[in-house]
Amino acid sequence: MNTGQIETVILAAGKGTRMRSDLAKVLHKLCGKPLLTYVLDTVDILGLGAPYVIVGHQAHKIEELYKGRSVRFVLQKEQLGTGHALLQAEPYLAGKDVTILLLNGDMPLIGADVLSKLIGYHREKKASATVLTAVLGDPAGYGRIIRNGHGDLEKIVEQKDGSLGELEVREINTGTYCFESRDIFASLDEVKPENSQHEYYLTDIIQILKKHRKKVCAHLMDDPSLAIGVNTKEHLEEAEKVLKRKGGHK
Repeated sequence: MNTGQIETVILAAGKGTRMRSDLAKVLHKLCGKPLLTYVLDTVDILGLGAPYVIVGHQAHKIEELYKGRSVRFVLQKEQLGTGHALLQAEPYLAGKDVTILLLNGDMPLIGADVLSKLIGYHREKKASATVLTAVLGDPAGYGRIIRNGHGDLEKIVEQKDGSLGELEVREINTGTYCFESRDIFASLDEVKPENSQHEYYLTDIIQILKKHRKKVCAHLMDDPSLAIGVNTKEHLEEAEKVLKRKGGHK
């Protein structure tokens, strides 16, 4: 895989209040290793170079823990949503014509093979944005992938903002994306916090890019059990079961 034109951004600024702990969410341990370590290890396996890690809550703890690794930390002073988080990397990436691989520090199970397929699909389709999706038996809590009659990505709807019909959809947004830098930062300026959370949703980018006649795609991952985002202690237990079942390999 040609990795020279890929830059990685990892979102790791969240407090993780639903973990019922003051510890930064990405520092909670899964089978003895912090969640963020799994994501950093995957980036290393892919050979993508030093990722930009967006930190906020307990930034000093995270930076101290990983000071020996090849990582570029970027501070998000206020946590105003995923769109705002990616915007923190704009000073470093806006001038480059690269593919941005956006990962989440609390999704430890999405491994190098899944991401290689995502990158390959994104490039094959020559898309401006490609979101990694999964079909879940119980999609509650996740943003839903809304496709049109041709099966193409129409929009992503957050759980809190979805209609009854939209919430019946079981294909979900994993929060993992490929973006073309030349398109994404121009579009981020148009994202507005017009939603129930009053946050800047990265998911709004899909409709903004479509409005500008840019190509957006959704790539369905084969194994939905890897799509666990760790937001609660229960999610952590679930992720541990999956990891052990796979013999410690993602």
